[in-house]
Order: sequence, then C-alpha cells, then structure tokens
Amino acid sequence: MAKVFTITEGVENLGALKSGGQGSVYKARKTGEIITAIKILPTPIASETEEDKHFASFQNEVQKLKKVNEVNNPNVVSIIASGITSSGNLPYIEMEYIEGPDLGELLKTPYDAVFTIKETIKVAEQLSNALAHCHRANIKHGDLKSNNVKFNQRTGNYILLDFGLSVMSDEQRRTSIRYAGAIEFMAPEQSNGETLFETDIYSLGIILFELVAGTVPFPLTNKGEMARNAVMLAHMETLPPDMVTLRRDAMPAAWSNDKREREMQIPPWLLGLVYKCLEKNPAKRFKNGYELQEFIQMAEVSEEPKKVAAIPVVETAMFHVDESVWRKEVQKLQAQVSEQEELLNQLRYQVVVKDKALYQAKFHKTKGASRFLFLFVMMMAMGLAGYTAYITFYNPDSNVQNTSPVLPVESNAKFIADTPVVATPAPVKIPDEKIIKKINTIAIKEKREPKRKIEFEEESITSNRNNITREYEIINTAYFHSAPDTSSRTNFYLTAGQTELTTTDEKNNFIYVLFKSGDGKTTSGWLLKKDILLAGKE
Repeated sequence: MAKVFTITEGVENLGALKSGGQGSVYKARKTGEIITAIKILPTPIASETEEDKHFASFQNEVQKLKKVNEVNNPNVVSIIASGITSSGNLPYIEMEYIEGPDLGELLKTPYDAVFTIKETIKVAEQLSNALAHCHRANIKHGDLKSNNVKFNQRTGNYILLDFGLSVMSDEQRRTSIRYAGAIEFMAPEQSNGETLFETDIYSLGIILFELVAGTVPFPLTNKGEMARNAVMLAHMETLPPDMVTLRRDAMPAAWSNDKREREMQIPPWLLGLVYKCLEKNPAKRFKNGYELQEFIQMAEVSEEPKKVAAIPVVETAMFHVDESVWRKEVQKLQAQVSEQEELLNQLRYQVVVKDKALYQAKFHKTKGASRFLFLFVMMMAMGLAGYTAYITFYNPDSNVQNTSPVLPVESNAKFIADTPVVATPAPVKIPDEKIIKKINTIAIKEKREPKRKIEFEEESITSNRNNITREYEIINTAYFHSAPDTSSRTNFYLTAGQTELTTTDEKNNFIYVLFKSGDGKTTSGWLLKKDILLAGKE
C-alpha cells in the first residue's frame, strides 16, 4: 500500500485515523515499535522563518502547548514532538497514541445510547481535571467534542486529545471553525471566532448533556450551510431542551426497571452543572477548568443521594455545596424570587378586594333600580286591575253579561287588590303584559347574580387568608409555575416523595403552595394538580 506522503524522517505513516476542518490525524510508527498519533494542520508553511506569520504563530503556540506536558496529567494526551512535514510543508503535532474508543463511539451500538450516572460523573471529574491542567498553562483547547475524548483501555481513564486548534492563529481558527468545525459543540462566541476559557466549559457542557440525554442539545440535521447556521443560531438564542426527559426516552430497552429507576436519580448538582456550563453568556459559566473542577469536588463531598426525575434549567436544590459561592448565588436568587412571589400575592389580594367593591357597587345600584321598577309595575298592575273591574261591573254600555255576584264595597276593595295581574276575566287586553314580566325577570336576575358573585369572591379571599398545611405525595416531579398556566414554568421543582405543602389557592388545574425546606428556605408558586397527590389517597 502506497503511503499518502512522508510525514517526517524516522516516522512511518500507517494511514489516516480521521480528518476534519482542523486537519487530519494519522497513525504512525516511530523507529522501533512505538505507535503515535500525528495531527497535521491544513495550512502550509511557506518558509520556516519568523517572517512567515503562520510559522511564527505555530511555533509560539507549540511552545505554550509544551507547558501542558511539563507536569504529566492522566487525562491529557502527551505531546511528543512537533514540526513541518517533509512533503507539503504542513505543520504537525505528534502525540501519544491512545488505544480505545472515543466518547462518540461509546454512545453507539453495541454500547448503550446513554451513559450511567456514575460513569457520567467520572467523565465530568476527569475532563474538568484535564481542562484545569490546560487552563493553568494558559492553553485553550477550542475544539472539545465527544470524538476528541478517548477512553484509554489500558488505564481506564478518559483522555483529552487533539490540540490542533489550539496551535492555530486566530485567523486560521476563525476560518476553520466557521466552515468545518463541529458546530454541535461550539459556544455562541465561537461564531465570531472568539475562543475563551469559558468556551471550553461550554463544549464540556455539551459533552455531558450528550452522555446524560443520548443526544446533543442542538443536533445537526445535515451538513448543509443552512443546517449549520440553524444550529449556531440555536446555540446563541435557544435554551437547552429537557435533558432528563430525553434521557428517559433514550433509556436502553435491555435495562431492567430497577436500573431505569436508579438511573433517573440524577444528582441535582450534576444537572445544575451542565446547565451552568451551557449559559449563553460566557460570564455566567464557570470561568475555567479549575473552577469547574473545584465545584465538582465540593459537590461530591456534600451532596446526598436524592431522587430527581425532573428537568430544571436551574434547580432549587441545584447547589448543596457548603461554603460555596454558587450556593450563595442561588440563595440570593431564591430570596429575590420569594420577595416577588409575596408581592404578587399581595397584588392578587388587592385585585380580589377591588373586584368585591365593584360588585357591591353594581349590586346596590341594580337593587335601587329594581325596587323602583317593581313599584312602577305594581302601580300599573293595580291601575289596570281597577280599570278592568270598572269596565266589567260598572260600565252600563258593556255587552258582557255580568254573572259575578254583587259584593259589598269593602269586599270590592279586597277583590281588586287580590286580582292577579295576568289573570283577569275582563275582555280588555293588556298590551304590555309580556314586557312587564320580562322586565321583572331581568330585574330579579340582576338582583341575585351579584350576590352570588360577592359570596364567591368572599370565599376566595377567605381561602387566601386561611392557609392549610397538608402532607402531599409528589408523584414524579412537580415544577413551580409563576402563574396558573403551563407556559409559566419556572426553574424550581419538587422531587418525588412525601412532603408538607401549605396550600392557599386553586385555579385552572393548578394549586398555589408554599414549601419550606429543611434549612428554612421558603419556595412558593403554582403546582399542577396532576403532579401531586394528597398523602393517603390513591
């Protein structure tokens, strides 16, 4: 088999391992039996002098890269050598060869579609260690993705590979990323060719999301320019999807029910870590690898196992790290939310009180109008009844034979008063009778309806004042909503299990509750009734 080209003297080219926009990686054998991996960068060097800006940039970055290996790290690939190829004048970096699959391969058949939580935490620990090591040496990887992390079958460690992008010039890096980079793993700022320490943090967040959910947050549907732009735009503007729901759907069919349930018990700190890494604004992420590594170490020490089957973007129990700056930030955020909820409750109460006053004003006005109308109708009825009696009994020109008995004057008065408005024996028609009945009906209806409305509002006010504390069973995961509407879901939630909730209101299949945690913090909001069950009820 013909060799593609000669890499350098003393190195045998054993064929390409992979290729991409940042260059190609070849398997090589040095003199003897030492196997290495060589990354060849795509931009040729015109002359190996300081006058060639590409060569000067390459040399400067290689010198920084060598600092990574001044102290060995079990999670960073060793850089052996660097130089210019004998043919093609292409810069290359020679690294140790790691035998084993990369993370991308470990998510495909015959392996499971998702990692176990234990193995995901192991990856998080080891890659944060790798980034901490690189960032201390002022090296930004810039191309962190699942197939740049290998599982070393000999040591059992996960190894960060491929520092090709880190040794490119800013111009080369910008061009390479825009047209050939792994767009699914790129931070928003990389669309402008900017690479920061926080950029590596974002890409690590994508990797961990993929291990938990079985897919990246924003998959690339095809290799076209429009699809790449859509993914890049999603990184810049769209919140990451529901990671835990994706995990539940991606659970391998071969896993037992017990294992499925166990693997849904994701530590809140891990979920919080991933979503913090995926913040759009770099300033809101972990600043660098060693800050991330410190957080993981402290979280593992202080976090107790909890059942979590929910998807917060930032959770209530996200940071259980004592004396950690992240927990203080979350506590401050929770206090602000509590204050806003209290203000919202006060506004709701004021609205109810004002509505009650409005209904009362309307009721009194209607009541007065109805009383006047009633007296007017009664006077008309009595007048018509009297007129009818006169025509019937006293009009000498009447052709109607009077068969009624003649009553004394006193009885006549009583007869007239007791005569029904709508049932008179007189032949005279009453043209306004139906209208009068309709007006009476409307008046009575208007008189009654506001009263029912007032009673309802009074009950609502009473229910807001009389808080009831009961023990509820959280069926799976209950998210807090800022309003009784599914579109208002917040980042706070309660996990499966029994807990005491103080209920204050119900609306639209939602129930408004106050939850007080063990450390005295109070969280309030609307919960969907379908997510909770009164303890003891089936």
